[in-house]
Amino acid sequence: MKGFKNVVYMSVALGMLIYSLPQLQLRDVGSLPMIFSCIWIAMALLVIASHLHQILGVDEEKRRELKRINRMKKWQLEQLVQGRRKMLQFRK
Repeated sequence: MKGFKNVVYMSVALGMLIYSLPQLQLRDVGSLPMIFSCIWIAMALLVIASHLHQILGVDEEKRRELKRINRMKKWQLEQLVQGRRKMLQFRK
């Protein structure tokens, strides 16, 4: 379901970009409408790129590595807590 949302949102952003390109004013260099047009195109391309990044799953390996690290930290904390419990019981 998550991938489907990204495909839909990327398609909408791509459609907006294709629809708006003929209306954007890119002729007068340095004018305010041209600056707005360039910024708008850049933002649309960033949105498309971010959804494409999610669809391709480029950072899946990084996510798995972080999950593994978090499990290890949790295990170490449990070992530390259990070790202290044993020490407290030993002192009694």
